[in-house]
Amino acid sequence: METLAMHISNGIINGPVAAVFAVIALAAMAYCVRRGRQDLDDRLAPMAGLVAAFIFAVQMLNFPIFTAGVSGHLLGGALAAMLVGPWVGALCVAVVLVVQALVFGDGGVAMLGLNITNMAVIGLGVAYLLIALLLRVLPRTPAGLAITAFVSALVSVVVAAMGFVLQYQLGGTTDLGENLAGLAGTMAVSHLFIGIGEGLITATTVVTVAKVRPDLVYALRALKPAAPATVPTVGGVR
Repeated sequence: METLAMHISNGIINGPVAAVFAVIALAAMAYCVRRGRQDLDDRLAPMAGLVAAFIFAVQMLNFPIFTAGVSGHLLGGALAAMLVGPWVGALCVAVVLVVQALVFGDGGVAMLGLNITNMAVIGLGVAYLLIALLLRVLPRTPAGLAITAFVSALVSVVVAAMGFVLQYQLGGTTDLGENLAGLAGTMAVSHLFIGIGEGLITATTVVTVAKVRPDLVYALRALKPAAPATVPTVGGVR
């Protein structure tokens, strides 16, 4: 394949597979709407708008991968998960993808289900799971937040790219044969480098917000640190 991007264009995946993932994406977004209503308040609503605008801006930056004519871009899933949570964050990413497809032609309209599944569901979901795990074991200091943001962003980008590889295996319109492994390797390596860039941007943004307004960082409000282990007392002596 001459050119690939995280935004899948029309004709890359066949219709039946695209339809299946459209149903998956629609169901996931409906669930996010339901759960997101519980989170929305005077603090989160304007923050969601800012996050969506930021994701829209960074996704417009495409990075050519010189080894195979591949391009990719930042996803913003980990940033959204940390600042506005998984439910509202997924909706922010999905809205950005819809606008880009309908207004700018970035990604096929028929492929929206695939793109939303990869970036708003798989990528952001993996990011939030890592955030929840790391914030339980790392100190809630600037360094701890930076590590959490960096790792979750890096891993989420690579996993989202692998989502595309799976979708292509299920319904790619061009038979790559044994080259499918090469596609997976190219996507993994290229998005590893993109993930490093996204990790740095996410860590810098989250730490900056946390220093000024820690109450605006959803992950710090919603995810409680692990309770310290208690040592049983015997006769008043620990």
